[in-house]
Amino acid sequence: MPRRTPLALLAVLLVAGPPAWAAPSPAAKPAVTARAQTKPSATTPVASVEGITEYRLPNGLRVLLFPDPTKPTVTVNVTYLVGSKHEGYGETGMAHLLEHLMFKGTPTTPNVPQALTERGARPNGTTWLDRTNYYETLPASDDNLKWALSFEADRMVHSFIAQKDLDSEMTVVRNEFESGENDPRGILFKRTMSAAYLWHNYGKATIGAKADLEHVPIDRLQSFYRRYYRPDNAVLVVAGSFQPAKALALVQSTFGKLKRPTTPVPLTYTQEPTQDGEREVTLRRVGDNQLLTSVYHVPEGAHPDFAAIDVLTEVMGDAPSGRLYKALVETKKAARVSAFNFQLRDPGVVGFSTEARQDQPLAPAREALLQTVEEAAKKPFTAEEVHRAKTSLAKQTELLLNNSERAAILLSEWAAVGDWRLLFLHRDRIEAVTPADVTRVAAAYLKGSNRTLGTFLPTPKPDRAELPPAVDVAKAVDGYQGRALVAQGEAFDPSPANIEARVQRGELPGGIKYAVLPKKTRGEMVNLALTLRWGTGESVHGKLPAAAYTGRMLMRGTTKRTRQQLADALDALKARVGVEGGALGASVSIECPRASLPEVLKLVAEVLREPSFDAREFAVLKQERLAALESQRSEPQMQGGIAFWRALSAHYPKGHPYYVPTLEERLSDVKDVTLEQARDFHRQFYGASNGELAVVGDFDAKDLLALAGTLFNGWKSPGPYARVPKTYQPVAPQVLALETPDKANAYFLAGQALKLRADDADWPGVMMGNFVLGGGFLNSRLATRVRQKDGLSYGVGSSVDSGDLDAVGSFVTYAIYAPQNAQKLEAAMREEVTRAVQKGLTQEELDKARSGLLEYRQTSRAQNGNLANQLASYLYFGRTLAFDAALEAKLLKLTPEDVRKALANHVDWSKATLVRAGDFATAAKQAATPVNVPASP
Repeated sequence: MPRRTPLALLAVLLVAGPPAWAAPSPAAKPAVTARAQTKPSATTPVASVEGITEYRLPNGLRVLLFPDPTKPTVTVNVTYLVGSKHEGYGETGMAHLLEHLMFKGTPTTPNVPQALTERGARPNGTTWLDRTNYYETLPASDDNLKWALSFEADRMVHSFIAQKDLDSEMTVVRNEFESGENDPRGILFKRTMSAAYLWHNYGKATIGAKADLEHVPIDRLQSFYRRYYRPDNAVLVVAGSFQPAKALALVQSTFGKLKRPTTPVPLTYTQEPTQDGEREVTLRRVGDNQLLTSVYHVPEGAHPDFAAIDVLTEVMGDAPSGRLYKALVETKKAARVSAFNFQLRDPGVVGFSTEARQDQPLAPAREALLQTVEEAAKKPFTAEEVHRAKTSLAKQTELLLNNSERAAILLSEWAAVGDWRLLFLHRDRIEAVTPADVTRVAAAYLKGSNRTLGTFLPTPKPDRAELPPAVDVAKAVDGYQGRALVAQGEAFDPSPANIEARVQRGELPGGIKYAVLPKKTRGEMVNLALTLRWGTGESVHGKLPAAAYTGRMLMRGTTKRTRQQLADALDALKARVGVEGGALGASVSIECPRASLPEVLKLVAEVLREPSFDAREFAVLKQERLAALESQRSEPQMQGGIAFWRALSAHYPKGHPYYVPTLEERLSDVKDVTLEQARDFHRQFYGASNGELAVVGDFDAKDLLALAGTLFNGWKSPGPYARVPKTYQPVAPQVLALETPDKANAYFLAGQALKLRADDADWPGVMMGNFVLGGGFLNSRLATRVRQKDGLSYGVGSSVDSGDLDAVGSFVTYAIYAPQNAQKLEAAMREEVTRAVQKGLTQEELDKARSGLLEYRQTSRAQNGNLANQLASYLYFGRTLAFDAALEAKLLKLTPEDVRKALANHVDWSKATLVRAGDFATAAKQAATPVNVPASP
């Protein structure tokens, strides 16, 4: 029971013509459906082509009769439209293993080999990607035909598929697997196909994985058998010497008794995406000759292009006239060459191979192979080449059709492609192929970006990374006790009133304001937030690049420690530290255990006050930044985000701290900024004259404040400081469309600037309205409509912001989506925002949203890091948590009409700036040429 390996298949195809494997053309399916709807009689032919006639039984079985009185034999072949393509996870090799078990008997025929031998049969079974078939050729007689049909009908539904047979046959199949492991060609082909197919099961070898063969449960095999071995998923071929009417009657009396299952045959739907770049695999094993195999994706076997692909394969791989033979063998760059293709139900491959002796250099063979294949279209195919190939292929088909026994077996392949009549249609298509057709398909499919190249390098002593045996986790953790319990901390009430009752505020001698909240925490952890402020709008004007790189250099070493030494010290202290710096200030975040806080704070002070500005680190930083920015040049979200915020901030001139630079300006800044400029900015602006410090967690407030005063007192900012206010500027509505080629995902932004401050009367209503519209977790109006109902976006929502000190805020909606869905998405976003503004909320919506929003705010304050940042910010704003208490009291009093009015006062879709970034050109092109891809059985 051999598997259909590529080499074995190629041998068959030399008789039958190149392989045929793919989904039927869209035109073929309606014809079949129409016939099924008319429910013809089992004795009425469904189709007849050149002596082969198809009938259809009521249970769905397709029957092909191919009478040939010149044969002294009769062949019965049953093809099931199931192969290794249909296997699930952990089931690789199952289709082939099941094929073996189908020879283990039924209650009626318990000893299959004996029964076949007694009748002088020549039987076999084969498994391939799309199908499995079983056939026997017997001396022609009515009795033998009746027995064969009865036997095949019986084992279709009554095979034992027993555990005892699996136990014995598994080792046989495993040995078959092991025999294949001796063949470098076969192994290289498996590796190459697995790299060529990322998702489709054509990338998995029919023989399967050894571990799956050894461990597959019998119930999985039985389920697979029941799911796919059924009359409506099979094609029966009878060929040879028989009387058609009598044979059809026998088919009805045997197979006709079988019932069609109530559940439909499962369909596969995985489509391999277009390959987007060269792939390569290398195989190192003990062996002799060097091998190269290059495969390229091609359409499904029913596609009209496959006729030209067959001719192309023949022209390239023929000996001695083929192009590969002339380019590699005649030039002595290789010893052998070949070409093949897989004509399958779904898109297959065309492949080219060469073999070189060990003493031949492989590089010239590789270069010649790829050049000959991928530049084939540059040298148009001649009429002589194409005529020779077509003549050879026609001969193979004619020889096949003149041998009914072989035709009966090879019809399995065409049935698996989609319909047995494709054998004849494909023959006719080949006759019509022109040199221009061959050149066209070569140009279309033989591209480097579509190539997967496999290389076998004979290696006498392969050096492999063998993995140890699997760990018995249950045994490893049995009895494990762990270490002593960490400090558990206290139950803390994060309400504004409780926080205010416990927080301590003041000012350090140097001018830094502080807010500290000591409390017991799990593991005695503490969070610190520090903000330093400097400069004026005039003094920092035009210095943004230098300021940015000053901040980025801070954690890259001090005058006392290298970058690595600094990282090692923080790791030893179990501290997570973040330091950022910009034109108007710097910020620090610390999370560490209580015992480490003093040393961590000393390190942070060293980072802020004594950066080394190492030249090598600066050069590395610039390269990292350039790479990060350049990687975003074609990204829709980066391009769309920059365009949107530039539109809303257009009133800030270049050089202003709030100016939004283009991506090209950012790249230019990285290239132009110097180490001396960064060093000068630090010298001119950095200091602790103005800032805020907040600490929350397990610490001693007195000791901490004393240490902070010591570390930062006396470190004065050289220049004056003045807050740079933000200004509100209405923005005219506009639509910005950005093309980002070759990007499957698009980005949408729509919004407007708001003249709104956090203490405005409308702010609670706007906040609540936005929460209903685009906040929360997949339960907002936008998420419910755009994601849950319409299925247009994975990520969709909205955000709103009010100014804390200036009446400058923003309302933004956003979504990621497929470019072809642009109109649907934008319509949905517009409709939902407009509905919320015009019609407001229901009372039920408001009640649920209010509860959720208040819980989110409470939960945020319960996080020590968040609370530290909030306390620090409030020091700057001049607020206490009484602001939160008052805001939340207003949220509790909101009515649906309050929310509607607040939204209507500030949000207007007609005034929004819309930005869409994506590959819309390709989407439009695809929409103009729709492709109907049917599911495969």
